[in-house]
Amino acid sequence: MNQSENRQFRLARRPAGMVKREDFEFRTDRPRPPESGEIMVGVEYLSLDPAMRGWMNEGKSYIPPVRLGEVMRALGLGTVIESKAPGFAPGDTVSGQLGVQSVATVAAKDCFKVDPSLAPKPLFLSALGMTGMTAYFGLLAVGEPKPGETVVVSGAAGAVGALVGQIARIKGCRAVGIAGGAAKCRYLVDELGFDTAIDYKSEAVPAKLREHCPKGIDVYFDNVGGQILDDCLAQINLRARVVICGAISQYNNTTPVKGPANYLSLLVNRARMQGMIVFDYADRYAEAARDIAGWMREGKLRSREDIADGIETFPETLLKLFTGENFGKLILKV
Repeated sequence: MNQSENRQFRLARRPAGMVKREDFEFRTDRPRPPESGEIMVGVEYLSLDPAMRGWMNEGKSYIPPVRLGEVMRALGLGTVIESKAPGFAPGDTVSGQLGVQSVATVAAKDCFKVDPSLAPKPLFLSALGMTGMTAYFGLLAVGEPKPGETVVVSGAAGAVGALVGQIARIKGCRAVGIAGGAAKCRYLVDELGFDTAIDYKSEAVPAKLREHCPKGIDVYFDNVGGQILDDCLAQINLRARVVICGAISQYNNTTPVKGPANYLSLLVNRARMQGMIVFDYADRYAEAARDIAGWMREGKLRSREDIADGIETFPETLLKLFTGENFGKLILKV
């Protein structure tokens, strides 16, 4: 790693529709030395997440938008090069909001140390990172599944969805995944243990939901929004729980976001639809990490990482999330 230069992507303009390379400025600067309370980190891996598209937009959200001219926000993992903060030393492996850059100088309070002897480093951005925390708390704290219930997950072959279905099975529920393509559906059933999967690209989702959920849907974990959300709302049970984790089908709209047309099903079924943001559960991350690590050791839970090479490929690699090209948790190796 060249510690004398920092390769980085800065947000140059607010994207309209799909993200383009022209929405960013790629530049090389000298790394900024850390000040008191800061650490300099050589970034090794970056987590690429659908939420990044929302961070580029102006407007009120759960987190301020990335400012124009600012390094693009991203969770990352790397090795401390220099420290001006107690508790951090050169050689420590840390994770935090490092940004799309090769060398990050950040507040130590925004990072936490991880032990790379416990698991491969990319796992700390996947099942043992924010992805795992999102699946764990979204399903268990918001979805509140009970043994014997039917849990339906959209975007089920994605990073969060794949974990949600497996955790549902661990908790004694039926897991039905909705994914795009026969290969992804086979993966859900044959490798991850989902009870069944629906290929939204080649199958009629409403009919298949009726077939595979004959007793209705108790928990719907939504990662995509749009028409599939409406299809699932049509088949929810009395006092069902709908978890709104994401709406990837809507993030690149150039027209207004399509809301649920079938929302009266919530009234009829006295059901609950609730959004979830993983940061709300920060004080419980250690609990989730212990459970997830334990399930992985026992062979009950598996994680798949889709790792691309080279920070220079960032804009094109990010697009994989919105075209369905990624298979598993998308990570960029810097």
